[in-house]
Amino acid sequence: MNQPSKSEQFDMESLRRKASEIRNTGESPDPADVTALNPFARQIAEQFRNDSTSPTMLIGQFRLFELAVLLAIGLLVGALMAPIDTGDFLARFALITSGATLTVLLLQVADTYQIPSLRGASRTASRVFIGWTLGFLATAAALYFAEPRPYSIAALLVWFVAGAGFLFLERQLTAFAIRNWARNGVMERRAVIVGGGEPAKQLVRQLEQQPDNDIRICGIFDDRNSERSPTVVAGYPKLGTFAELVEFARLARIDMLIIALPATAEQRILQLLRKLWVLPVDIRLAAHANRLRFRPRSYSHVGAVPMFDLFDKPIRDWDSVAKRVFDIAFSLIAIVLFWPIMLAAAIAVKTTSKGPILFRQKRHGFNNEVIEVLKFRSMYTDMSDQTAIRAVTKGDPRVTPVGRFLRKSSIDELPQLFNVLRGELSLVGPRPHAVSAQTGTRKYVDVVESYFARHRVKPGVTGWAQINGLRGELDSDEKIRARTAYDLDYIENWSLLFDLKILFLTPVRLLNTDNAY
Repeated sequence: MNQPSKSEQFDMESLRRKASEIRNTGESPDPADVTALNPFARQIAEQFRNDSTSPTMLIGQFRLFELAVLLAIGLLVGALMAPIDTGDFLARFALITSGATLTVLLLQVADTYQIPSLRGASRTASRVFIGWTLGFLATAAALYFAEPRPYSIAALLVWFVAGAGFLFLERQLTAFAIRNWARNGVMERRAVIVGGGEPAKQLVRQLEQQPDNDIRICGIFDDRNSERSPTVVAGYPKLGTFAELVEFARLARIDMLIIALPATAEQRILQLLRKLWVLPVDIRLAAHANRLRFRPRSYSHVGAVPMFDLFDKPIRDWDSVAKRVFDIAFSLIAIVLFWPIMLAAAIAVKTTSKGPILFRQKRHGFNNEVIEVLKFRSMYTDMSDQTAIRAVTKGDPRVTPVGRFLRKSSIDELPQLFNVLRGELSLVGPRPHAVSAQTGTRKYVDVVESYFARHRVKPGVTGWAQINGLRGELDSDEKIRARTAYDLDYIENWSLLFDLKILFLTPVRLLNTDNAY
């Protein structure tokens, strides 16, 4: 590969820098530019409403499964053929766990945990056998020196054969399953091609030529008319315009948007990114047709097709699993700790005013989906405002005496722990706003350009904005802009430690009730 000139390197770095500036400065599409889907595109979007399993998640689960079974085989053979005293079991468990972990690491080094390797189990059988043999020998040697009564030759032989047989049979079955999952859409990465014509045609052909392709092309979107951009490209229909693409990606479970434009068309690409960056998807620029050549580290690849990474989906794959486990664990702990408070609040609401205990309100969730958020009712039933068009103000006559206390203490939010368990909310994230919420006479999206970018992750019961004093009434443009800025900062810098910090700071910051009415 030829070395790039300084001007070529600068062009790509310039494009990446300007793309980052769009995100950092909060540029986003004008709501008027986001149009409703045509019926055909909506029908296609409905076909992709269900989640698929990403290859990254599948490989991670597969590693854990092999580690667990290899550990179980070692312990079972030991228990049946080389029993030891109870006091020595922990040492044996630690050694066999280390050996199973070493085996998985060796199989990783041997490149047997890639989808092509798993799909072609017979081709990688020798590498798997060598990895298992080395891991087993290391484990057996450690046990020989560590245990007073080492495994017999017969026990070691049974252990080795059982482990090798398991790996061979399991990987053959996995290869069959992966081929089946790829056909029926269970395991795939769903992509939309942004841009049509000849560049899109070349891209589709190259993707389809990949021997182990996990990309499902869901359609093509292009602003150009049928004379410049055919309605069918390489067998895939053009579903609509770029403005319709935003709505399509919110309805369908899309993983990736691939822009099929030359990298030199910088202004056109930046115009697209202003529309698309608010979506919770990976955004890639296809480099298959570019004449410019860059160093290998400049690219990522889909199979052998080079791509430039412009935006990544936040909190993805195993990060999303870790966050979900965090949510469930701490929600259950909170319910156990606070159930007496919740019970007392429910009794107080029911006995002091007519109406239901819980108030249910439609709010924006992940990717603009509408969810029903639970709260203890804090208003008189005949004065409740489902739309939240009129924000609650200080001394608001609609709020009951009990409700005023619940709102100031944030006890009214505790039922949202059950929204977390249902998977609609996260414990920590941007606070969900009512679908019709507004400041003055304008909806939030009309005040803040990047408002919908908050919805790239699940909303939360508490958030970075709230512990920085931005809770309660949003009665000015400055407040909603500040809250959105904190929300975007949280999304860009997310980590489990960040969530933990926000979670433990929340009770302290709730002592400040100045803005809670």
